[in-house]
Amino acid sequence: MTPAPPPAVRRLLATARTTRFRAERAAAGRVGGRSGGGAQGLLAPVHLSIRDSRTLNLAVAVRPDEQVERARLVLSRGHRRFRVPLAFEQHAHGGLLLAGTATLRDVRDALVAAKTPAGPRLGEGVWRLTVVTADARGRELRRGIGIDGDGDGDTELPPTPTLPHAPDPRTGTLIRVVRCRSGRAVLQVTRSKPRAQLLRFVPGGDGITVHGRLVMTGDRRRWRAKAVRRRDGVTVPVGAVWDGAEFSFRLPLGEMAAASPGQWVWDFHVEAESRAAAPLPLGRWLSDVRDPSAACPTPFRVFALPGGALVRAHAHFTKSGAFALTCWDISKETS
Repeated sequence: MTPAPPPAVRRLLATARTTRFRAERAAAGRVGGRSGGGAQGLLAPVHLSIRDSRTLNLAVAVRPDEQVERARLVLSRGHRRFRVPLAFEQHAHGGLLLAGTATLRDVRDALVAAKTPAGPRLGEGVWRLTVVTADARGRELRRGIGIDGDGDGDTELPPTPTLPHAPDPRTGTLIRVVRCRSGRAVLQVTRSKPRAQLLRFVPGGDGITVHGRLVMTGDRRRWRAKAVRRRDGVTVPVGAVWDGAEFSFRLPLGEMAAASPGQWVWDFHVEAESRAAAPLPLGRWLSDVRDPSAACPTPFRVFALPGGALVRAHAHFTKSGAFALTCWDISKETS
């Protein structure tokens, strides 16, 4: 089993991937030549969005005097091509509106792709968007899609409760619309790194049950969970029950509160039993919520444990989305 690479190697790989993305954006953003249609050939979209990195929605308007018999959207990267038919609609401001919707699937989404093979399967990288129209004589016109903004990346927007893009909730793949320096819109597909995703936690009268799922970790390793005290790294094992990539466990409130007197903060990690990979922090990572701690406030609760102890605990999310617990044995204070 391959061990986890050291931090220096991980930084080098991240830098190499960032450099590759920049090079691919520069190549995909070219507007000259046959495929680009020239700078004047960029179409301003009436609507262009991606929902949960799965559903691409597009609507572009063409000139009232333009004769269009057929239209399609082409997603291309290298020699790979995917074609999405565009339907004709009447624009509210006059003229013709070309509209289309496509379900995007990433190359590692094997299960879904096997059940429903139709639909583009996009690998990691930058994908060019080209609108191809044909007139009654079959002559084709190829144009890119232009969006407003400055420089690489997304247009700067005022802070909102949610981020402009959300990763796919099942695979973690992030597909987003990116503006190249030329003004051309492209799709950038980023594969998720291995994650331990918290699905929900359920407080009860005598404890808290946590449900989660592993993302992009493979199926051959055996995993276990642990609680890690933030102050000094003291660990408490967590007995997780596994069902494939999904898991659940009861928080060991008694052991955590008894580790030492006082109130302490604990984080939760999932790690391979062979220690062949770095531990995965547990959290709500696959979300478009900008600040989970503010969006999902949770109260302090008092739990009566089976042994008779009373524990005051606060299960919550940090600003980054990590799941944490603050706990304190208050049996003496209430006796």
